[in-house]
Amino acid sequence: MTPQAEEAQRLLRLAKRDQGTFSLLVTLPQSELSALGFHAQQSAEKALKAVTVHSGLTVSRTHDLVALGSALTIAGVELPVSAEDLRLLNPFAVEFRYDDEVIASVTRDQLADWLAAILEWAAACINRVADRPE
Repeated sequence: MTPQAEEAQRLLRLAKRDQGTFSLLVTLPQSELSALGFHAQQSAEKALKAVTVHSGLTVSRTHDLVALGSALTIAGVELPVSAEDLRLLNPFAVEFRYDDEVIASVTRDQLADWLAAILEWAAACINRVADRPE
């Protein structure tokens, strides 16, 4: 396995770890939307970066999901969610972590749906490329 493929797998494992935390918290009615969104955003970010690395692109040090998604789209990679969905996840990385008033622009169900779609897509992208002979 190439270093690039190993790094993509590592990022995907980390994305799944954040998804696991999200999955535990989302079952608790008292879980704050900001905490759920943070883990969803972090998982999505790592999944996008995993596909970016595996696609041979440079990963920028950013929490901006729209920028990460745009770089993939420009490279010809089709995303599983819209740029608008990614834009709605962005504030959970930083802004909503340090603000006690979260604007409910998304629902718990939307977060769960987006996260499931992104992780499934990332795993498929990486496994499909990983299965190719080098």
